[in-house]
Amino acid sequence: MAEPSKVIHVRNVGHEISENDLLQLFQPFGVITKLVMLRAKNQALLQMQEIPSAVSAIQFYENAQPNIRGRNVYVQFSSHQELTTMDQNQGREDEPNRILLVTVHQMLYPITVDVLQQVFSPHGYVEKVVTFQKSAGFQALIQYETRQSAITARTALQGRNIYDGCCQLDIQFSNLDELQVNYNNDRSRDFTNPNLPTEQKGRPSQSGYGDAGMYGVQGPGPRSAGFSQMGNAAAVAAAFGGDFPPGITGTNDRCTILVTNLNPDRIDEDKLFNLFSIYGNIVRIKILRNKPDHALVQMGDGFQAELAVYFLKGTMLFGKRMEVNFSKHPNITQGADTHEYISSNLNRFNRNAAKNYRYCCSPTRIIHLSSLPQDINEEEIASLLQEHGIIVNCKVFEMNGKKQALVQFESEEEATEALVCKHATPLSGSVVRISFSQLQNI
Repeated sequence: MAEPSKVIHVRNVGHEISENDLLQLFQPFGVITKLVMLRAKNQALLQMQEIPSAVSAIQFYENAQPNIRGRNVYVQFSSHQELTTMDQNQGREDEPNRILLVTVHQMLYPITVDVLQQVFSPHGYVEKVVTFQKSAGFQALIQYETRQSAITARTALQGRNIYDGCCQLDIQFSNLDELQVNYNNDRSRDFTNPNLPTEQKGRPSQSGYGDAGMYGVQGPGPRSAGFSQMGNAAAVAAAFGGDFPPGITGTNDRCTILVTNLNPDRIDEDKLFNLFSIYGNIVRIKILRNKPDHALVQMGDGFQAELAVYFLKGTMLFGKRMEVNFSKHPNITQGADTHEYISSNLNRFNRNAAKNYRYCCSPTRIIHLSSLPQDINEEEIASLLQEHGIIVNCKVFEMNGKKQALVQFESEEEATEALVCKHATPLSGSVVRISFSQLQNI
């Protein structure tokens, strides 16, 4: 195998596979800066922003054969460290193009298609917008009607902030010829075709998520303990740029998760609830008496369970690396040793489910605190959390008239401990809510 590189070589790329197909295959692993289609060779070259992103992608697809439109594709590191002067076709990336690749740094506020359209439309007619959000950052592809409009927009907006002090724009010319937009929602939009569906065909929409710009569907698998699978598939697909992350099938019907290698001296049911409730509603949790480092967690439905397994497998907590897998048990039987959460108002997906799915990610070094007292300051936040690790940075800010905060720890494990211990903590009449942030730095 070639030595690790930011550039990934993809083989067996048939004519039916588009640039967008490859973008969606690799977007979950990080920001993509360049993509070159070698049609004559049925190959492609794709450059990630960072080598670790490329390494993660290669390692993942070593164990999970990538398949696009019924065709197996094969990935490996390229012998090139950068896509710069490879050949005439590959030299197009630096040339002006009507499609812009936009990366948003320091994203303290959500960025939707409508926000981007407002920012970029003063410089020309915006035809299409496709956005991608994940732990490595937020990225958008913006297609203008003319190349000159894209040049004007890049000149005017490069390095500018969408909001004061945050959401900084880093703009490059894309080498794509045409954006493919399948759905019109707040993650993608074709302004030239207003008749596109808002979600995948065959998944009828329900009301309830209009304020988030997403629509509910009846998800796959059975309902569990009174929780309806409202909107899971559509909301998560939209949250990840129109498709599920690698490893998420959307067809799982197992609701119960087996968690092993826990620290029995420090874990309890409420701490597990605080962590697993990031990915869905919790029905009940049981720590096994005969194996106190084992626990069963029953999620609201199979889709939420699939998200929890995908994002939490291998997470470090209290000095132990958790193993998270589906249980052979379809549910947890109620009993004296089970803790019930089905009616808890701390379940995060009873409202604003679409927004919560959008921010699902693996544990990060940065946590986001909301429902804070209005007079809170950085010192009080640090005092609340400092017992759980070294705080690198802390920032209190106001959004929609409500105080919120971002806290960056030295490690993901410290941030995870702070979340499981301090989520739902009473503070000056408020109940603090904590989730992981997808920002890279504060």
